[in-house]
Amino acid sequence: MSGREGVILWLRRDLRLSDHPALCAACAGGGPVIPVFILDPKERGLGGAAPRWRLSRSLAALSRDLEQAGSRLILRQGEALATLEDLLAETGARKVVWSRLYDPESIERDTRVKAALRTADIEAESFGGHLLYEPFAPKTNLKEQLSTDGFDVASFNASLLFEPWTVQTKDGSPYKVYSPFWRAVSALDPVPESLPRPGRVPAPSDWPRSLRLEDLGLERAMNRGAAIVARHARIGEAAAQETLDAFVDGPIACYADRRDRPDLPGTSGLSAHLAVGEISPRTIWRAAEAAAAVDPKAEKGAEVFRKEIVWREFAWHLLYHTPHIAERNWRPEWDGFPWREDNEDAERWRRGRTGEPFVDAAMRELYVTGVMHNRARMLTASYLTKHLMTDWRVGEAWFRDCLVDWDPASNAMGWQWTAGSGPDAAPYFRIYNPQTQAEKFDPAGDYVARWLPEVSRRDLAREPHPDGLSFFEACPRRWGLSPDDAYPAPVVSLTAGRARALDAYTVLKNTEDSKELTS
Repeated sequence: MSGREGVILWLRRDLRLSDHPALCAACAGGGPVIPVFILDPKERGLGGAAPRWRLSRSLAALSRDLEQAGSRLILRQGEALATLEDLLAETGARKVVWSRLYDPESIERDTRVKAALRTADIEAESFGGHLLYEPFAPKTNLKEQLSTDGFDVASFNASLLFEPWTVQTKDGSPYKVYSPFWRAVSALDPVPESLPRPGRVPAPSDWPRSLRLEDLGLERAMNRGAAIVARHARIGEAAAQETLDAFVDGPIACYADRRDRPDLPGTSGLSAHLAVGEISPRTIWRAAEAAAAVDPKAEKGAEVFRKEIVWREFAWHLLYHTPHIAERNWRPEWDGFPWREDNEDAERWRRGRTGEPFVDAAMRELYVTGVMHNRARMLTASYLTKHLMTDWRVGEAWFRDCLVDWDPASNAMGWQWTAGSGPDAAPYFRIYNPQTQAEKFDPAGDYVARWLPEVSRRDLAREPHPDGLSFFEACPRRWGLSPDDAYPAPVVSLTAGRARALDAYTVLKNTEDSKELTS
């Protein structure tokens, strides 16, 4: 490598060029930038089959974007520190930069990497909410340049609006309830403008070797389902921006009223883009604010939408401060609840064969598209953990495998919120009834008709929707399912399932009350 010393840009969940603090810092030094993605076989934070497939497609899109910017994406596989050390030796680079991640495994790894690199006299910096650019651009005065353009360089963050430790209660402790968390972040300084996309990314004279994307094997576990899910996926930074533009140009005005209707196009469709960092939450936040400023009719919808963005922030706040939420009951008293481990009823739930049309439609949507409407997520989680008395971790694992928008913090918090074992949880006696939920949120049966050909033929007198039929193309052959199958009877009556769950909760509550009285 000739010229100025190069910088290795270690990419993870920030697969874009716009609003990318680490990329801007790497480019600011004037030397070559080597973007690299490292697949660590030991890393659990990538999720299961569907999120890994989605990650692969996003890496392909980013590779094309980098080529248009005069650069390329280097792909490697192996333990992160050893792989970075190899790259430093090959390229002669003396700096490594990356965007912070906030799950426990990533924090431990990144801390170890940073310490080892600095011990070896390699500059290593992570970028988040409170890091200025001076260590990387002392000769370019980037801070002054960006401040002149109206950017607050002390607030740049690649994956979150507010880093987990920057939002605290008055006594300095983390928040455990969403509503005061929302009020706290609402009182903070305005979210700054997004960083511009670099026109060119400086390239080295000689590139280090790279694996092919297919060598990483990220798409292998999807099997025949990949082609089906691909029909519904929008991939890459450009698609993310187009999706955001379409949302704020219209649907955001009705978001407050339509966001709970899976039969209507009322949500943003941005979750999968956010999960891999094809767009930043700041870009989304600022677009929502702009939409409300231009159209007063959009004010209510924009505020409700921003609250949903902050729900994601709250999830990461919780995972950072109470990392056990990802694997254990957040409330330890729930360790005594008699949830069942994986079972035949849960398998019927996974296959969309519970006999409850709204539940089964949601499970089919998940398998065909890789996403599920948020109202349906709450319903299916409630049904599994309450009517079927199955441990929330069984459902969390299935979503982890099937969701292209899988997010470790949001998924864990969402499951525990619905199950009743988590922070800010829905009361356990709030048991969603699939039939009344369908009457309220799918009044004409359009959602059910789209995903359940058995029901659309029998009960709704409609021709099967292609999406519903494609479920049978995507699901494993070993399931032996056919659209001509008779629709099953319910696994459990809704009345009996509710009563069983409430009885178990009463026993748990009485046990905990007794412990308090005798302690």
